[in-house]
Amino acid sequence: MHARHFSFAATTAALTLVATSAVAQVPRTSWGTPDLNGIYDYSSVTPMQRPADLADQEFLTEEQAAAMEQAAIDRDTNALNAPVRRAEAGDLAGANGHAWQWGLEFGTKVVADRRTSRIIDPPNGRYPERTPSAKADAARRRGFGAILPWDDYLDLGQGDRCLALHGLPLSPLPYNNLVQLFLTEDYFAIYAEAFRTWRIAPITDRPHGTIRQRTGDLRAEWEGDTLVVQSTLYSHQLQQLGLAGQGIRSLTERFTLEEEGLIRYAYTVDDPTRWTAPWTAAISLRTTEGPMFEVACHEGNYAVPNILRGARAYDGTPNEAPDEPGILCWDCEAR
Repeated sequence: MHARHFSFAATTAALTLVATSAVAQVPRTSWGTPDLNGIYDYSSVTPMQRPADLADQEFLTEEQAAAMEQAAIDRDTNALNAPVRRAEAGDLAGANGHAWQWGLEFGTKVVADRRTSRIIDPPNGRYPERTPSAKADAARRRGFGAILPWDDYLDLGQGDRCLALHGLPLSPLPYNNLVQLFLTEDYFAIYAEAFRTWRIAPITDRPHGTIRQRTGDLRAEWEGDTLVVQSTLYSHQLQQLGLAGQGIRSLTERFTLEEEGLIRYAYTVDDPTRWTAPWTAAISLRTTEGPMFEVACHEGNYAVPNILRGARAYDGTPNEAPDEPGILCWDCEAR
């Protein structure tokens, strides 16, 4: 009997020691929370949705992950070594040889846990069904690079107008995949390099306010060693997370420092105007050397007037806008 008690006590002590040791290995602030401060790279070759040929596979094997990462390295090498040809009328800007690769960073790493998709819920790694209103909105939009009437500047996308936001949520882009995190006892700031998007969350149990803001109304709180950031009350101008001002939209982000230099970033989108159910995705934030660069989109930006002039010349009515109501570009503000 005494031997059993001793064995149980010894086992409990050993487990406690291991857990304490694991916690101690995570860098912490002077006030005791995990230290999330730093510059992180969130580029990844893990696709957003699980590919059809991996429908029944939640995680990659080590061999599959290594092959995917090597393919990404080969892709970049081949692009850099590709012969440069002169651009021709009709080409997409920068779509050949070195011009396409210059300044772009698609990533060469899969997520740290080797999942086959960034979406982790629903369990099939795919987006949930869209709502009828979301399907109707998608039907009137045209894809990236489409030629549209462009009646006025409001018909241009937020990217063309240098109004695009990024970091709501953090999701890999072809470039500028860096984010800088600032943590104090009372505030948590998220600065996405792409499009200079700042978000500041008070770490508090105060309720959300009542005023809609372009990047939402943020609150943060600690759940154990995970910092949870809740955002809601997005302004009607924010197209990225849902339809214009409809419904109750919220974004819940979770920052967990798994080890020094690695944060598991998971986020849940709850937008009943667009999706029939909430969904969750997760990526890896890996520390990297800076610096962060300014994405100075507006410097010398003559795109808007030139695009409108070109559209009027193209349709043969330089002084009259064409009438094709209801057609929107892929990232235009919903109206």
